[in-house]
Amino acid sequence: MAEVPDTMPDPALRQRFLNGMGLAACTVNVVTTEGAAGRHGVTVSAMASVSADTSRPTLLVCVHHMSPAAQAIIDNGIFCVNVLRDDQSFISDCFAGRYKTADGNKFSCTSWTTLATGAPRVVDALAAFDCRILSAQKIGTHHVIIGSVEEIFALDRGSPLIYANRAYGTPSRIDNGRAQEAQSVESVRLGAFHTFGPHVVPQVLRRLAAKGQQIDLKLVEGDHRRVLEAIKAGDVDLALMYDFNLGDQIEAELLTELQPYVLLAENHPLAKESSLSLAALASEPLILLEPPPSGEYFLSLFSERSLTPNIRFRTASFEMARGLVAGGFGYSLLSTKPAATMSYDGNALVTRPLSDATRSSQVVLARRAGATLGAGAEAFAAECRGLFGV
Repeated sequence: MAEVPDTMPDPALRQRFLNGMGLAACTVNVVTTEGAAGRHGVTVSAMASVSADTSRPTLLVCVHHMSPAAQAIIDNGIFCVNVLRDDQSFISDCFAGRYKTADGNKFSCTSWTTLATGAPRVVDALAAFDCRILSAQKIGTHHVIIGSVEEIFALDRGSPLIYANRAYGTPSRIDNGRAQEAQSVESVRLGAFHTFGPHVVPQVLRRLAAKGQQIDLKLVEGDHRRVLEAIKAGDVDLALMYDFNLGDQIEAELLTELQPYVLLAENHPLAKESSLSLAALASEPLILLEPPPSGEYFLSLFSERSLTPNIRFRTASFEMARGLVAGGFGYSLLSTKPAATMSYDGNALVTRPLSDATRSSQVVLARRAGATLGAGAEAFAAECRGLFGV
């Protein structure tokens, strides 16, 4: 493999180059390999088509020589370029070393399958290119690796995760026919916790619409980790979430406090009680809403009283928890209380308060510390305060 000799760069020219390239939007890709040199992966933005008109299509990637993945890719002779979707920035951050998984293995951050060459592919990447190395050349600090594409995977939906101006983003179409109309529409990038987001966001949008304010809303929805990573990565301006392990990088403004309650099927024997204690519930089958911080919070209510709940099912879905309760499989502890008293399949539900004094869950409006909000985000934040009477 050829190597181009290093020469000392002009510092001023180098900085101007970096500044200029920082304005060039690139897709975010995780390049993976597996073989005798081990299983490795690294996040790269330098990926491009070389030619579609060779015997097999060719592409190139640039990998920093200090990355353990660089030599492993060359030694294994194969690699896969995983083009990430706009909701997969957590995968990018793991393989870039910005976040660490609980077990320290970057590959545990998502699900994988194996391609024809043996290289790992993200199961639900936006696109993936399985390659065998044609050539590799070290230029300055990077290996420029050209691959012959053996296999191609592509979703029929989704948008790419892009990186520019030192922040993640996603492309949006420019419709010239609506340019004038778009000037009067404010844009808001909002993160929303998956349980109470559907309850709060429509109400805020209605309040804004009643005042004649149009909002172009870009939503990032998910559990606590997903929303928190979106704030830190700059993918959202504001987020509606719980005040749970936010860290120093996040500013949080309290909107309301939610008390936990018991959800029961209408015909459950305990439904006749006006309130219920955690001691009375401990032996009953519990449908646990598990995603952080919900699962940890609800289980802590028992552990603080030296009680061990009888967990029958665990679920990541708020509506799945409601459906299982309505189906007679147990009770659940929840904080968000929808107006509807029916499950998706039409079974009746009832709620009962806890008789124990418990810690509330604090719902906050969060943003990156020191971040300046645009007009749309400021208007959205103001209506959130109005909705909760802050």
